[in-house]
Amino acid sequence: MNNNTAGALASGWKSLQRWRVQIFLITWVAYAAFYFTRKAFSVAKLGIGEDSSFLLDKATMANLDALYLVAYAIGQFTWGFVADRFGPRVVVLGGLIISSLAALVMGTFATLPIFVTCMLVQGLAQSTGWSGLCKNIGSFFATRERGRVLGYWCTCYAFGGLVATPFAGWWAYQVFHDWRMSFISSALVVMVVAVLFYFLQRNRPQDVGLPPVEVEPTSIATGPRESHWTGLRNIMKNRTVLVLGLAYFMLKPARYAILLWGPVIVYERMPAIGKVASAIVPTAFEVAGLVGPILIGFASDKLFGARRIPACVLSLLVLTVCLALFVPAMQSGSLYLVVGLLFMMGMTLYGPDSMISGSAAIDFGKQDSAGSAAGFVNGCGSVGAILGGLLPGYFDTITVFLVFTASALLASLMLVPFWNSRPQTLEAPGSFPATGQPAIAGAQS
Repeated sequence: MNNNTAGALASGWKSLQRWRVQIFLITWVAYAAFYFTRKAFSVAKLGIGEDSSFLLDKATMANLDALYLVAYAIGQFTWGFVADRFGPRVVVLGGLIISSLAALVMGTFATLPIFVTCMLVQGLAQSTGWSGLCKNIGSFFATRERGRVLGYWCTCYAFGGLVATPFAGWWAYQVFHDWRMSFISSALVVMVVAVLFYFLQRNRPQDVGLPPVEVEPTSIATGPRESHWTGLRNIMKNRTVLVLGLAYFMLKPARYAILLWGPVIVYERMPAIGKVASAIVPTAFEVAGLVGPILIGFASDKLFGARRIPACVLSLLVLTVCLALFVPAMQSGSLYLVVGLLFMMGMTLYGPDSMISGSAAIDFGKQDSAGSAAGFVNGCGSVGAILGGLLPGYFDTITVFLVFTASALLASLMLVPFWNSRPQTLEAPGSFPATGQPAIAGAQS
């Protein structure tokens, strides 16, 4: 290899590395930003409940949440295919802008018909994020490194959830003393991120004159684009993706029940600690969400050689034990034990949550349909999220956690037959793999 060729390869590798960092950061910020408009309504509820000019009872607000979740689930099954066909740039940027505008409308016009309409629009806009951004990350990072990369990346939704609520609450109740500002302040954050996304994001390395990171054996031959329904049918014929979707459906209710009902669940069993402490204690679950995805990503890449399922199965077995012990821990009255179990549940739930809906869905959905696969899997989970919001309102805590325990165990058992599954990919000719050296660097000049 002559010096000119070596210099060109080194320059290309540097350029790819810069773009990989840039894409990682802007997509991480974009998905975290979605949580600002997603959490705005939960913050606004505190003020709406005391606003005599806009009367919404708890049942009506719960129904609005259900409308949002239904629209979100429908969007998950749709936007992944659209991202595969038109690229994440169009889909996610549109979602950010529409989500921001819907929140602005809700903060400006307080009527029930407008809230109903905007919650439906918000659900569809929010659902553009996951599948499109997962596809975006998958285009810049190879399979053998994707587990740990997405492990770090998936901290975005735990971080977004932690930051968005106090941010909106501070503007609404500390600065302006008006619940409407929870919507308006959140909308402005998302609009700023949309502008940054427009300037900093690109769909794939080829869009900036670089070769692809890897190709699949079946992607060498190209043909006409398939329709939405054909693509969805093909995804559903993929047995691995189908099982991932079912497993994710079983996991999501526990996560959303703790997120939406955690303070109530803790206060009912431990009233002596008070309402403020009952609201703070469940945050241990979300804090652990910053750790779980990173640990499981490293485990899947380094310990299991890019196999995603073993790390998920082991984590789910630990989650099963934690869920089974949670109600007895609350009955014991030990606050440290409850906080510890919530942290362990967060770590062992957020880990498989991110792995199943992120890197595993992308790996087994393949590059050409990575968005559709991630959308399908997350769509199944979004249906489960609806149950997570409803079950604690209709059944006692013991029954609910028995169901969650059985679901986590069943999900782990469903994944066991895929223990050794690994996606088949090839390094693209002239690509720059994760080793830090161009794939053709070993060729003789």
